[in-house]
Amino acid sequence: MGIIWTIIIGFVAGIIAKFIMPGNNEPSGFVLTTILGIVGAFVATFLGQALGWYRADEGAGFIGAIVGAVIVLAIWGFIARRR
Repeated sequence: MGIIWTIIIGFVAGIIAKFIMPGNNEPSGFVLTTILGIVGAFVATFLGQALGWYRADEGAGFIGAIVGAVIVLAIWGFIARRR
């Protein structure tokens, strides 16, 4: 259930992150925004576990997933600007 919950939270987090950081170089489609949020949730889970904020069986919370999605969106924007 942990991975499914991370995907659901990541989906919502991707939509919120897109509203927080709008721009021209960010992904504009529904699917890409969803994938962005899911990747952000997994990044937040991994970083939280590596830093000791979460146990091995815990996933990132909603705020952590939003922060992770914003980080992934910022990296996406940086890479897209360079091309």
